[in-house]
Amino acid sequence: MRILLVEDQAALREPMAAGLRKVGFAVDAAASLAEADELLAVGAIDLMILDLGLPDGDGRVYLARLRRAGRRFPVLVVTARGGLDDRVGSLDDGADDYLVKPFEMAELAARCRALLRRPGGSLGVVLTCGPLTLDSVNSQATLLGETLPLTRREFDLLTLLLRRSGQVVSREMIVSALYEMGEEATPNAIEVIVSRLRKRLAAAPTLEIHTLRGIGYLLRERPAA
Repeated sequence: MRILLVEDQAALREPMAAGLRKVGFAVDAAASLAEADELLAVGAIDLMILDLGLPDGDGRVYLARLRRAGRRFPVLVVTARGGLDDRVGSLDDGADDYLVKPFEMAELAARCRALLRRPGGSLGVVLTCGPLTLDSVNSQATLLGETLPLTRREFDLLTLLLRRSGQVVSREMIVSALYEMGEEATPNAIEVIVSRLRKRLAAAPTLEIHTLRGIGYLLRERPAA
């Protein structure tokens, strides 16, 4: 699951991002609304955490603009503004939840998980393809009833492929989903992760991660022989 964290104070932004990464989220962090727009332009996200008091604009105005533009990912407003008008106004502007600073990291992570469990809050909580099942909120995948021991990037790649089962997923989309902004992927990094994932799925011969050279990959279930 990829989160875009929009918070201008580095003393808050950095520990929040680190805490969310520790519990399994991929996090891109922006210090301004302009940076948030840049990150949204280059990759899809599952959830936004949005501060209201930002150096280049008001978060509530920005949120309303996102909703008018058709952006439907869940938004958790995290701010020091705890007044009733701010809470109600943010929810009316399109926020899905509201958390007042200061807070504990455990509560922030729990609220993120709760938002992603809501119908329509993400691209699916439980994803399946034949004997493969993936719970995207609890970060667990099973094959033929057995839990798969996946690294974070293997899990993220499998989630991406399952969400688009039967469709080609481009290499560029995979890099965007697996690597945070500014993080470099070595030339053969994706091929290595795909290879490891194929080995994880080897117990189910009807499942296949098919390579389209120069284009990308697709996950599909073949008819049993």
